[in-house]
Amino acid sequence: MKAGEIVVVHLVAPREKFWGVLHDTSAAGVTVRGIALDAFESWTREIARGTEASSFPATVFFPLHRVERVFADEAGGVASYAERFREITGEEVRRYLG
Repeated sequence: MKAGEIVVVHLVAPREKFWGVLHDTSAAGVTVRGIALDAFESWTREIARGTEASSFPATVFFPLHRVERVFADEAGGVASYAERFREITGEEVRRYLG
């Protein structure tokens, strides 16, 4: 993975998934600007409706001991999260993720 790619980060302790733009990877961990995946749908729908969002993207560093996997947000039989965002809002997600 390289900086600028949209990714899904699977984390442990506690288990969670985070989606966004990869900023940096190092031996210490990964830095991503995005949103917890469990907030993705509501955040996307709020943007589509033009209402004030209850969740906001953040730039977060995850230490490597928490990172289980990092996946590129790619379509493969189903739409990627970036494609779903565009379908729902009509806009490109990079505008919101910076």
